Amino acid sequence: MARNQKHYDTDYKVQAVTLAKEIGLSKAARELGLAPSTLNGWIKATREGRLISTPGSQTPGDAMSLAEEIAMLREQYKRLARENKRLKEENEFLEEASAFFAASRRKSARTHD
Repeated sequence: MARNQKHYDTDYKVQAVTLAKEIGLSKAARELGLAPSTLNGWIKATREGRLISTPGSQTPGDAMSLAEEIAMLREQYKRLARENKRLKEENEFLEEASAFFAASRRKSARTHD
């Protein structure tokens, strides 16, 4: 008995994998009318580099999410730069405090001798 296999183009598979990453494999398979094992196979192929998105295959929704990701990364960079500056200032303060207490200790040791 012949099997009725559907053939999907690469762009569809890539978009299905993207959807699965966003909402989960089971939910994406249900929404797309696919067997979870089929979608899981496409996910595995993507991980192994056998299923690659072709240039220009991004949807406007993907482009928007990329813009959002860039904005998020910029905000994260700014936050980390502020934290790095604060930590450097704290480190300088601790070095100065350490030098002060070391000098104070040496002075105290000389007066007790």
